[in-house]
Amino acid sequence: MGEGSLLIIVTTLVIGFVIGIILNHFWPLFFKINNNNGSTTTIVIPKGTFGWPLLGETLSFLKPHPSNSIGTFLQQHCSRYGKVFKSHLFFSPTVVSCDQDLNYFILQNEDKLFQCSYPKPIHGILGKVSLLVAVGDTHKRLRNVSLSLISTIKSNPEFMNDVERTALQILQSWNSKKQVIFWEESRKFSFNVIVKQVLGLTPDDPQSATILQDFLAFMRGLISLPLYIPGTPYARAVQARSRISSTIKAIIEERRRRRKHGDGDSKRNDFLEILLCVDTLSEDEKVSFVLDSLLGGYETTSLLMAMVVFFVGQSQKALDQLKEEHHNIRSTKEKEELLNWEDYKKMDFTQKVINEALRYGNVVKFVHRKALKDVKFRDYVIPAGWKVLPVFSAVHLDPSVHVNALQFNPWRWESDEQICKKLTPFGGGSRCCPGFEIAKVEVAFFLHHLVQNYRWDVEEGEQPIAYPYVEFKNGLTIRLHQNCT
Repeated sequence: MGEGSLLIIVTTLVIGFVIGIILNHFWPLFFKINNNNGSTTTIVIPKGTFGWPLLGETLSFLKPHPSNSIGTFLQQHCSRYGKVFKSHLFFSPTVVSCDQDLNYFILQNEDKLFQCSYPKPIHGILGKVSLLVAVGDTHKRLRNVSLSLISTIKSNPEFMNDVERTALQILQSWNSKKQVIFWEESRKFSFNVIVKQVLGLTPDDPQSATILQDFLAFMRGLISLPLYIPGTPYARAVQARSRISSTIKAIIEERRRRRKHGDGDSKRNDFLEILLCVDTLSEDEKVSFVLDSLLGGYETTSLLMAMVVFFVGQSQKALDQLKEEHHNIRSTKEKEELLNWEDYKKMDFTQKVINEALRYGNVVKFVHRKALKDVKFRDYVIPAGWKVLPVFSAVHLDPSVHVNALQFNPWRWESDEQICKKLTPFGGGSRCCPGFEIAKVEVAFFLHHLVQNYRWDVEEGEQPIAYPYVEFKNGLTIRLHQNCT
């Protein structure tokens, strides 16, 4: 490296450092707004720092950490500035909220004071009509269809039977195994369930394998650096989405052809069959709807299931109570009789375990919003146009909200007091995940057979890590011990 090149680098760093100092120290903590009567009002924005130019503090905010902790960035900023502070994240001035009341306020004022605002590259992968990024009337229309579909499916005996049979197939494949990589097993389970429920495909269907291969590329790109350069994970994800869309369109056309010629299966009641009868959705919206369903039913459900197994594997007391609850349910049924909706509603302690795994494991750390107007909350104002990040994990792990917050304790949910504020793993308000009950059914039915047949030990060193998406670096390897009775 020549002296001239070195001088350029040093000069650039110095200029960047100076600009960062200017932004941090001279960006106003106060704004003056003009009133209609000609007077001015001073408004205060939360304290904080903007970090480096352009990148701001994004890299520090996204630094990996155990998902059952809030991480160094939030610890330091909350200690220095309080639970609500300003920053510069994702190329935008941002207010970060680790406050229970503000988070709830944000979620309950969707499309009134705040609006979903995911980074543009996410739109490039998910598509413009995805339920996850749509806003306003489009989101309301798509969500109404989603809620209608899910209410039809979730307690349907055929769906519940498919879930249980898939769980039994997974567990039967463990008969000769001493250990399994559970995250792989949970993903296999959730994919087999969702692809059958959404598209009517079995795991042995060639189209299932094609969709899974493309879907894995899609998932890797969803959380990658957004550079559309051939060969990058992001570019591969965009291409994978295009291929998945083509596969889904081909399945839709084949389904329509069979219906037209009267050789379709009149007994089908999967998502796709119902979607074909919905006139309020365009063709692209139907394809996007299927992709959203696969995304939610695959990644979130499999991760939740892995979280439950990880935490219960370290709590003998919770495992014993789960085993007792499911033994009591099984004792009321014939040997080969499958579970039903009434059985699911009896799984009271199972629900507490799932809730606690969601709270302590934090499948979703935060969501993206922006302020539609100047929003006053307590003694400060969130300026219009600023990004707003309600951090769910910070409330879930807040000792002032949850006693012994850094302990796995399902029994804390014996009281339902203000649960909608204390626990927001699926978001809240009009953007609360519509399929959360389906995910819980799948996990509960899998647990029903798991705890009656196995005990397990989690390999030392395993831990869920937030990137901010969550994964188990070693795949959550567990050692299996078959129950004697």
